[in-house]
Amino acid sequence: MSKAKVAVVVDSTAYIPPALVAKYNIHVIPQILNWEGSSLRDDIDIKPDAFYGRLATAREMPTTSQPSAGEFHEFFSKVAETADSIVAVLISKLLSGTQASAQAAVDMMGGYPIEIVDSESAAMGLGYMALAAARAAENGADYKEAAAAARALVKKMRVLFVVDTLEFLHRGGRIGGAQRLIGSMLSIKPILHLLDGKIEPLASVRTKKKALAHLMDVAETEMAGKSNVKAAVIHAAAADEAKSIYAELKQKLNPIEIHIVELSPVVGAHVGPKALGVVFFDN
Repeated sequence: MSKAKVAVVVDSTAYIPPALVAKYNIHVIPQILNWEGSSLRDDIDIKPDAFYGRLATAREMPTTSQPSAGEFHEFFSKVAETADSIVAVLISKLLSGTQASAQAAVDMMGGYPIEIVDSESAAMGLGYMALAAARAAENGADYKEAAAAARALVKKMRVLFVVDTLEFLHRGGRIGGAQRLIGSMLSIKPILHLLDGKIEPLASVRTKKKALAHLMDVAETEMAGKSNVKAAVIHAAAADEAKSIYAELKQKLNPIEIHIVELSPVVGAHVGPKALGVVFFDN
């Protein structure tokens, strides 16, 4: 079997729907969940349903870690057997050490062509960038051009979300500029967004219902008049609310592509159960 010209690699926080992973032959390297003495591969050794169920009664909270440089080297080496080059689109370097491990692995690959893309994002913000690279490659782009297609979306991508509590972000050290909200976290529902690769506060309201309405207002305002909108709804064990947001987002933004995805254990460990968010951009 002939090799592909370009292979696209993502880490497991991308949440690209499985059908699209299969269609574009995207390679997913799992992040690691460390819990009660076990190292579990994200969404392989532990699935969201099992994770959120266990989290509700756990005495010990999980931690997370990125694949090691050695694990990335092994992963890249296997992908290289099927492709002439690799584009790796990865979670923001300000949220994880994933890119550092990947870059160390690149240095072990003996000059094999690999392009690392800092998505400055996560979840389907990252996922849509990886899809842009994969679609560019499908249309004949080389690995540099496919990476450029992903990077072209970095500053366009909007990822907004609401958490039930800032406790998980605070404990995991991923809270960024939202740190200043900690003192009032019992009396507000913080609306957060990814800005330049970090989690920052966008607004604070008193109820989750108002917070979700604010998310929709921001999305509708920022995408007003846009005709090539792509979007996604992300959730952590909040499927019913996510379906409602999906329907509203679809009606208000009239996107040309939209998905609904559940956050895996590695991200769920940082945002906590019942987190909800929206991803959107004009393509």
